[in-house]
Amino acid sequence: MEKNNGRFWFLIICAAAVCILSALLSFCLGSINFTPKQIFAALIQGETGACVNILKYARLPRTIACLAAGAALSVAGAILQNVLSNNLASPGVIGVNAGAGLGVTLCCASGILSGWAVSASAFAGSVIATMIITIFAGRTGASKTTVVLGGVALNSILNAFRESVTTLRPDSAFMSSEFRVGGFSSVSYVRLLPAAALIAISLILLFTLFNELDVVALGDETAHSVGLSVRRYRIIFLILSASLAGAAVSFAGMLSFVGLIVPHLSRRVVGNESRRLIPFSALLGAGFLTLCDLAARMIFSPYELPVGIIMAIIGGPAFAFILIRRKGGRRHG
Repeated sequence: MEKNNGRFWFLIICAAAVCILSALLSFCLGSINFTPKQIFAALIQGETGACVNILKYARLPRTIACLAAGAALSVAGAILQNVLSNNLASPGVIGVNAGAGLGVTLCCASGILSGWAVSASAFAGSVIATMIITIFAGRTGASKTTVVLGGVALNSILNAFRESVTTLRPDSAFMSSEFRVGGFSSVSYVRLLPAAALIAISLILLFTLFNELDVVALGDETAHSVGLSVRRYRIIFLILSASLAGAAVSFAGMLSFVGLIVPHLSRRVVGNESRRLIPFSALLGAGFLTLCDLAARMIFSPYELPVGIIMAIIGGPAFAFILIRRKGGRRHG
């Protein structure tokens, strides 16, 4: 047991180191390169100037956004996979991100651009999408693979509604192209801070419910046998997952596959136990997405790709691999 704990903490330290390194690289590299000394002078010592403004109002919010979105989407995916007992479930696959995207688009179409309003709309859209797919699974007794396929169908329907809104109200599509793919080039503090607060609150609440999440993941019969209210906790976890995914979508756009790849890899490294899986997924997802964003900025510099394109290139083959390996979504034991 001590050996396993030592290994886990070593992995956590490694994942945290990846986050710190990726954040430092994100600060330093770009159309204008900075040294760590310049970053320290700008952010800590309060120097002023054009380069300092780039760090404070472009690099800093972008880096925070990458870390927050990576952690939120990864943990949201891990929660969905446990609650739905399906390692193929993720916010981008079963329609949660699409619901959040529709909420943001409707909010913008109504002329409301407040950061809190956008975050709340994304949260509401993701909750509705999550509840739809959960009711579909419960009422139809659908198999694990059918749940995913139903989520894919819901994803398409919600995206069609979103595109219809942007067609009828072109002014709601001011962030349309990057928002559809997912990216961080237009992140501002106004949109980021309310969503980051929601992510932080959701993670704190989740960190107090590790035992309950493990019991829910074991199935209804086991949960009932230990006196756990499965229905109540399933709803709680689905709302937490929706709040994490919705908050991330509100400033990062429709990023796909982060919530699928990272939890799947984390399970193979640290196992299924929530008190290990959730923190490791959060750190790994934060570092992974930040490095992907850095690659999107640097590969064709001075031109920049939306990070969603990089995620699609990585995530598409990864999804196919997981689908084949799991033979329809069986859980990894």
